[in-house]
Amino acid sequence: MKTTLKNIASIQTGVFAKPANNGDIVYLQARHFDENGLLAVELHPDLMADDISDKHILKTGDVLFAAKGTKNFAVAFEDHFPVSVASTSFFVIRLQNEIVLPQYLAWYLNSPHSQQFLKNFARGTSIASISKAVLDELEIFIPDLKTQKLILKITQLRNSEKKLKQEIDILREKLIQQLIINAIK
Repeated sequence: MKTTLKNIASIQTGVFAKPANNGDIVYLQARHFDENGLLAVELHPDLMADDISDKHILKTGDVLFAAKGTKNFAVAFEDHFPVSVASTSFFVIRLQNEIVLPQYLAWYLNSPHSQQFLKNFARGTSIASISKAVLDELEIFIPDLKTQKLILKITQLRNSEKKLKQEIDILREKLIQQLIINAIK
């Protein structure tokens, strides 16, 4: 099945707020994630809950899309995340039915095909930005749930393989450096 994002989800912007040192909920910002959309830091509550409308509290299954800057990525909000709201760096995509897994949508938005489409329509002189209208019109190819799960499993295995290769390269480099040091002594 092929459709546009606006036909399967609602899209809203994140909240503008000024984080503090302490709070009740987390103010998710793009800087909390690496270039692959994985959490890169430990999250700490930094907004007061009474300043935030309930409609902005993220729910498990929401997909965050970083629409500003050069690092455009998507991430599915998981139940292990603390209570959070998204900053204005993000669009919050809330699926309207269960034909698409949130993790699949995040994977699809991160795919080179989607990234290229979105970057072609990014606007802005100092900071490039992808508009809600462009995101609304993104065509989404939706296979059956079994295939979506298979795609996610393959992606997970591929990412594990990449991580293991990086670890092997680091260990190999340490070994070579140690052999060279030992040869000098």
